[in-house]
Amino acid sequence: MSNTQARLPQPVASEHIALKARKVSFAWDRTPLHWVPDDPFATHTINVLHLLLPAGERWFVHVYKQVLPYIKDDKLREDVIGFIGQEAMHSQAHDEVLPHLREQGLDPTPYTAQVDWLFEKMLGDRTLPPGKARKWWLLERVAIIAAIEHYTAFLGNWVLNAEELDKRGADPTMLDLLRWHGAEEVEHRSVAFELFMHVDGSYGRRVRTWATAFSALVFLWQRGARFFMENDPTLDDGKASFKAFFDAGKQGVLPTTGAMVKSIPRYLARAYHPSQEGSTAQAMAYLASSPAASAAEAREKGAA
Repeated sequence: MSNTQARLPQPVASEHIALKARKVSFAWDRTPLHWVPDDPFATHTINVLHLLLPAGERWFVHVYKQVLPYIKDDKLREDVIGFIGQEAMHSQAHDEVLPHLREQGLDPTPYTAQVDWLFEKMLGDRTLPPGKARKWWLLERVAIIAAIEHYTAFLGNWVLNAEELDKRGADPTMLDLLRWHGAEEVEHRSVAFELFMHVDGSYGRRVRTWATAFSALVFLWQRGARFFMENDPTLDDGKASFKAFFDAGKQGVLPTTGAMVKSIPRYLARAYHPSQEGSTAQAMAYLASSPAASAAEAREKGAA
């Protein structure tokens, strides 16, 4: 193998699996507002997922439907179609948590309206002439999704291994939602990156869009955590801070700051490939035991 080939992203073949959407459903009537007991900050920091993902993953699907005609590899096309199906279910599942939050006195509408604007207007389709300009904007969004998926896979791998949440007695339904979603993020972690490499692969674009995606995620997440803490009807003076995040990471109820920082150079390495991180076997093992995923499979078999 030449030095140039050695630097190219090398997928781990054993980590690839055919993707399918699992039509899960969750009942939220027994889930408390602070589903991590006595820890509203950890609860609400993770709850930001419910604010970002419905609009964000609808946007993923919208962009990927536009890029399908540019895919020349049949296996990759199948993976992208499977990815679209899974992301659509993720959006729906997290969206269904929002009415439960409203019932508990925490209305997320002011924040989700801003998130909708971001994905539909700022990152949405633009009135561009056919040709290079329109394709450039499509490829830019494909690259942004690849960068975001690096972090959804990171979070998925984290939540699958977050034993401290179990020790704290976290709500089992919420944990199942997060781990079902996290397992599917690990399962399809290579698709967005491989699509980007297939239709473009520019290292400069990868770095530029990583910076855009990472900055946006940090901004939106801290803003979302502050929104939840400040509007939680059970808290007199709810606040979110970096120190609280750092401390929660050390306790194991949130990802550690160190792990998040270390994830940056891995994505920016020229030889990076998502299959080198996480474990498909672990993800599939959880999906085989997940109450929601198991129920979805049983319904599917019953309807066949």
